[in-house]
Amino acid sequence: MNKVVIATTNNGKLNEIKRKFSDLGLNVLSISDFPGFPEIIEDGKSFEENAEKKARIVFEITGIPAIGDDSGLKVEQLNGEPGIYSARYSGEGATYDSNNKKLLEELEKFSLPHLAKFVCVAVYFDGKNNFVKRGELSGQIIKTPRGTNGFGYDPVFIPDGFNVTLAEMTMEEKNRISHRAKAFGDMRRVLEKMLK
Repeated sequence: MNKVVIATTNNGKLNEIKRKFSDLGLNVLSISDFPGFPEIIEDGKSFEENAEKKARIVFEITGIPAIGDDSGLKVEQLNGEPGIYSARYSGEGATYDSNNKKLLEELEKFSLPHLAKFVCVAVYFDGKNNFVKRGELSGQIIKTPRGTNGFGYDPVFIPDGFNVTLAEMTMEEKNRISHRAKAFGDMRRVLEKMLK
């Protein structure tokens, strides 16, 4: 195995993962490297189902080992929402800003603290091996967005043990503690063993 395809077209995410895998000697590709790649519909009932579906479809189409991931924000007072719908929480054509606005509006009727956690599930599939890794980052949602780094819900999320939002951290700081860093850190250890 000298190649792996990450089931994403998100360059921010891809660069994060490439940094994580940088010294493995792997050629890390994304589905953007395959022109005309069909859209993968995320219709699973869990992060695990969505991640596995992406990995399987990418492997079936490219014939190259693939990693799919799915992540989102689960807020306790909202019974785990937005969850698997995090990226499209505010409906069709959702933006990071519209999702944050809806989230803060939904939380207005609840008292602080708004406990929440980011979850990321990464699934590796190569036709016979199937590995699932999960990372979580606990914290709370604040009422007013802060910071301009990061993306998604980063400006309204303060991780436990910190007094800054993810969007106020540098990319390096965030990548040390994030849910994606944890899931892909565990996945990296699996790949290291396979590459030996």
